[in-house]
Amino acid sequence: MAAPSVESIRPLRRVEYDQLIALGAFQDERIELLDGALVRMSPIGAPHCATVDRLTELLVLALAGKARIRVQGAFAAGEFSEPEPDLIVLPRADYDSGHPDRAHLIIEVAESSLARDRGRKARLYAECGVPEYWVVNLQDRRVEVHRAPAAGVYQEVTVVEHNGALRLTEFPEVALRVSDFLK
Repeated sequence: MAAPSVESIRPLRRVEYDQLIALGAFQDERIELLDGALVRMSPIGAPHCATVDRLTELLVLALAGKARIRVQGAFAAGEFSEPEPDLIVLPRADYDSGHPDRAHLIIEVAESSLARDRGRKARLYAECGVPEYWVVNLQDRRVEVHRAPAAGVYQEVTVVEHNGALRLTEFPEVALRVSDFLK
């Protein structure tokens, strides 16, 4: 049987995806919705987990009372996408009735997902107007900082090496040393 042509594939809407999740359709599957398609997520290895743990602790301590920190949870990115970034720094709000669609900062910790995080996800977060997006590059032990989203593209991309420090755009009083979370 031949695969369907691209023209015949109907993208899944985020609302439909959420309904299917509520019905238990994707139990025990590590997937996320990107551009209307179900995309398998890479398994999480020990370095990835440890980096997320350290970043979580640093951000919670630095932003207590100022923002919420969501760990590996959903982000409502338009009608056809619901990625699950490793960390999201969120405005303080009630998210009981729906996933957040705004963020101060989104962080992806990347090893095998580096191409997707630099490409498809960077575009998606820029389209949503997320002011700052970090790709924590485990392979090269550095952080790729994306800022100033416009027309679906981050206009500023800088690299902060392992011995450098990061300041959050929306919380400039918060500085994190890369070596404190990327071992």
